[in-house]
Amino acid sequence: MPLRPALAAALGAAALACAAVAPATAAPAGAPAESVTVDPTGRLAADGTVTLSGTYTCTDATGPVFISASLSQDSPNLRHGIGGTQAVCDGAEHHWENTGEVAPEKLKPGAANVEATILELRNTGGLPLPSFHAVSRQDITLTKA
Repeated sequence: MPLRPALAAALGAAALACAAVAPATAAPAGAPAESVTVDPTGRLAADGTVTLSGTYTCTDATGPVFISASLSQDSPNLRHGIGGTQAVCDGAEHHWENTGEVAPEKLKPGAANVEATILELRNTGGLPLPSFHAVSRQDITLTKA
């Protein structure tokens, strides 16, 4: 199966299953904690390109893992997806950076809220289902790039 339809199918399955997925449980004693952070400043270019970054730590992945980010500004009900980065879940802390384009008139420099998520697509009976490793919401400041 070509990559684009396979990814679309996986993300569609993830969207449908999101409501049914239980929240991540705490790591066993002695195991590294899983986390994702968001840097306090994001960059907004004149053409609407947004760059967000932070750090993450995750472990025990058996499928592909991604760091996704979304941003809201004036309305918490309207979030803009800002790219995705493939993650390495080896227990070490890593840097992530996502870039995405939003219509230039939709965002402006100033206060914003970012949600970053570590999402694994685990193969369950031939169907990739989402498994959340960590989620973080943080208020940031968008600055002109």
